[in-house]
Amino acid sequence: MKKFLQQTALAAGLMAVGFGAHAQTITLKVHHFLGPQSIQHTTMLGDWCKNIAKDSNNRLQCQIFPAMQLGGTPPQLYDQAKDGVADVVWTVAGYSAGRFAKTQVFELPFTMTNAAATSRAAWDFVQKNAMDEHKDVKLLAVHVHGPGVIFTRDKPITKMEDFKGMKMRAPTANVTKMLAKMGATPVGMPVPQVSEALSKGVIDGAVIPYEVAPGLKVHELTKYSAETDKSFPALYTTVFVVPMNKAKYESLPADLKAVIDKNSGREFSAFLGGTQEGNDVPSRKVFTDTKTQTISVIPPAELARWKKATDEQDNEWVDSMNKRGLNGAALLKDAQDLIKQYTK
Repeated sequence: MKKFLQQTALAAGLMAVGFGAHAQTITLKVHHFLGPQSIQHTTMLGDWCKNIAKDSNNRLQCQIFPAMQLGGTPPQLYDQAKDGVADVVWTVAGYSAGRFAKTQVFELPFTMTNAAATSRAAWDFVQKNAMDEHKDVKLLAVHVHGPGVIFTRDKPITKMEDFKGMKMRAPTANVTKMLAKMGATPVGMPVPQVSEALSKGVIDGAVIPYEVAPGLKVHELTKYSAETDKSFPALYTTVFVVPMNKAKYESLPADLKAVIDKNSGREFSAFLGGTQEGNDVPSRKVFTDTKTQTISVIPPAELARWKKATDEQDNEWVDSMNKRGLNGAALLKDAQDLIKQYTK
C-alpha cells in the first residue's frame, strides 16, 4: 500500500508539472504595418517567433498581426507596445517625430555602410547612449534597412538639380531635411501610403529601399529608379525598433525571460537588418525585369556634390544634441566609430 501511495503521488506530481507547463503557455501579440506576404512578416518576425517557441519548448508562442490588424496607425505602434495593446511591435523610430533623436543618428546622409554592420552599431549605440529614449519598453532590437533608392514617376534623377520642384516622399524627419537640402519638396508619410500617393500624383517620387518597393507596386507606378554608387556610403537609411511591452516581459518567469533575452540584442538586430538588405536583390530584379523601368546609378563625382550639400545636416544634429545638454560631437563620433568597427 505504501508503495502504491508513493507511485500515485509521483504520478499526480508529474501530471501537475505537465499541467503547470501547459498552463504557462503564453501567446505574444506581435503587430506591424506591412502585409502578410512581406519579409518582415514571414522571416524577420516569423523566424523570431519560431526561435522563441523552439527555445521555450513551445511555452512562448506568437500571433503576428500584419497591416495594422490590431487597429491604429503606424505612428501609434510604439505606444501600442508601451501601453500593452500589443506585446511586441516592429516599427520605424522616425514615425514618432523627435522622440528618438539620438537613436536616429544613423539616418544622417551618407552614414550607413551595410545594414548588418550598421544595425550592430545602432544596437550598441542605443545601449550606451540612448536607453532613456526607450525606458518605457523592453527593447529587443534596433536595425536599419539597405541603401535607400530614389523612385520617380515622370523624370529621372541623375544630378542634384533634378530634385528641384519634385515632391518626394520621405520616411522620417532626417530624410525630409536631406531631400530639402538637395532641392526637393519633401512630403512625409509612412510607407503604406506611398502607393496611393504615387497613383494620385500627390508625390512625384519616393525614397525607399528596393526591398519594400514591389509590395507597394512601385515598379508599376514609377518609370525611373536611381541607385547610388556602391563605393559610396548609402544615401540614407531608416532606423527601425522592436519594442516589447515592459509589463509583459516582467510578468514572464525567469526561464522565459531568458528566452526573450537570448533572442534579442545585437545579433537579432543584425539579422533583421541583414535580412532586409538581402531582400533588396530579388526585389531589384522585379525592376530589371520590367520593360517600363529605367535604372540609373549616380556616380561618385555627383554623389560628392550631394554629400557636400547635406554635410551641414551632421552639424545641425550635433547642435540639437548640444541644446539638450549633451555632447553632440562625441555622440556622432561614437556612432561613426561603431559603424567602422562592425563594417568588414
